Amino acid sequence: MNRQRTEWIRAFLAWLLLLAAVAFSTAAGADETCNSPYTSGLIRGQEDYVQVWTLGVEGWGDGSDKLVTVDANPRSKTYGKVVNSVSVGGRGEAHHMGFTDDRRYLWAGGLDDSKIFVFDVGTDPSKPKLARTISDLTERTGLVGPHTFYALPGRMLVGNLSNRADNGGVTGMALYNNRGEFVQKYMMPTGTVQGAKGDGYGYDVAINPRKNALLTSSFTGRDNYMRDLGALIKDPVAMKHFGHTMVLWDLKAMQPRQILDVPGAPLEIRWSLNSKDNWAITAAALTSKLWLIRQGAGGEWQVKEVGTIGDPAKVPLPVDISIRADAKGLWVNTFMDGMTRYFDISDPEHPKQTYEKHTGSQVNMISESWDGKRIYITSSLLSHWDKTGADNEQFLRAFRWDGKQLTPAFEIDFAKEKLGRPHHMKFSARPTGTAALDSAPLGSAY
Repeated sequence: MNRQRTEWIRAFLAWLLLLAAVAFSTAAGADETCNSPYTSGLIRGQEDYVQVWTLGVEGWGDGSDKLVTVDANPRSKTYGKVVNSVSVGGRGEAHHMGFTDDRRYLWAGGLDDSKIFVFDVGTDPSKPKLARTISDLTERTGLVGPHTFYALPGRMLVGNLSNRADNGGVTGMALYNNRGEFVQKYMMPTGTVQGAKGDGYGYDVAINPRKNALLTSSFTGRDNYMRDLGALIKDPVAMKHFGHTMVLWDLKAMQPRQILDVPGAPLEIRWSLNSKDNWAITAAALTSKLWLIRQGAGGEWQVKEVGTIGDPAKVPLPVDISIRADAKGLWVNTFMDGMTRYFDISDPEHPKQTYEKHTGSQVNMISESWDGKRIYITSSLLSHWDKTGADNEQFLRAFRWDGKQLTPAFEIDFAKEKLGRPHHMKFSARPTGTAALDSAPLGSAY
């Protein structure tokens, strides 16, 4: 008990120190805008590598999920090429990943087997190594489907999609320390909070330390996300089992304070990084709507539908969004129609679409460089949701953005190279391209 209390005190002190530095870290040039505000060692210029968490496909190479490293520096001799891949020795429905607070390690999870893999990307980002496998999530928490990995000081907060009891959508968050040891569980609310009832569903996690605010969104349970998409859509009962809420948590207390009604499975959450702003934005997958979450004058948080993505009647299925560093623009990828759209959100109450491009038969994740000049897109959503036949493209595509149009930079055909189905991406840089970091073993944030 004394050791645990000491760890909490140290983590809390580190949290206070990093909280004071948030304004500076977000103002400086850095890499992806969706990283946790507690992530240090941010890229100060051109990203050197794109790390791609990839679903294994039987008959493709060893058939395992793997972390694939792609050279993204135009000055490199291997620009636009795969320079490394690390297999995890099995297929567990590779999905999302996130850096630790010191940015030395990349945590990645499987939605099917609920394993968590910790990769060392700090020693040599061109050659990541599997440093640890965490297999006790379900045993410790009863939760399955680790989805979002969000750094806290000395900790990793893991948002999950489902539970072991019924494979449904009621779920929670698991807190680990950087050594991979379980600390605590926080269940998504199913009761009433300030007059609104929670549905218990989970998906993304996003924090605004200045507002002491943690936002979570909602998706669906394992029975749905591991099911064939065509059959799922035709099942009216199953289609009722999608989340329709977002939860505003008191970050310091880790207690839910408000439940916000957002119909249609709100997915990725992006806070404005401007220090004077008090809003975040999300996209609802099933209704194809943009929603603004904003704090009112009285301190309560409010949610408002502010935009439409494509033609909702055709269910384009918005799956990922990327906000510009200055919060004046938002990229949206829609899986079903393969479109990438850009919205002017300089007035977040009234987003305006100003550009669109068909970027693939199916598109999923989108990552934008901090300077806004480069866009990266992957193709795979889920193994049982990806399209079939000729539309089952599996790629990483890089584009240049001049403020008016996207032009191709390079492309890697993951199917042709037998690598798998590419999903989530993170940027890495050589030591000369990052803030100085001291050598430290796994979990040394204490």
